Amino acid sequence: MIVTPLFVFFLVIVFVVVWLFINTIDKRKWLTLIVSLALTPIVYFYLFYPMLNIFSSYHHEKYFDAEAWEEKPALRYEMANQIITDSLLIGKNKNNIEALLGKPEWFGWDESLKAYSKEKWHYNMGFVPGAFNAMQECLELQFKNNSVESVRPYQLEKAFE
Repeated sequence: MIVTPLFVFFLVIVFVVVWLFINTIDKRKWLTLIVSLALTPIVYFYLFYPMLNIFSSYHHEKYFDAEAWEEKPALRYEMANQIITDSLLIGKNKNNIEALLGKPEWFGWDESLKAYSKEKWHYNMGFVPGAFNAMQECLELQFKNNSVESVRPYQLEKAFE
């Protein structure tokens, strides 16, 4: 276990809350201190920490790797930040994109054509972990003259049946 300032801060907060709660049960300070010291790790690791992880939207980020993209499609969202911020795909042609990301999973709708356009490629990137998250992460590649002009992330609401 790595002791960080945030960990110590949260542990102190949990200790104070447990202390205040135990103090309402019994006014003996020595007993309150012992019970609070014993219950703080239990409350922290079995109540506070799991709830923090459920309701926070933190997730790991990874560097883009074409092999990992193909092998684990549900974890593609971990690579999305680097793809977008570093403009890894901008300027690459369709053959290069197909070699890196695979065939497009679906084509985007072009309002001017009133049809699906082969100039808009879409890829599913999975679901970011978190409670009550029904939004699927997706990536749209817009092509112009056979090369990527823009990369746009978006979310698609997924209805679970």
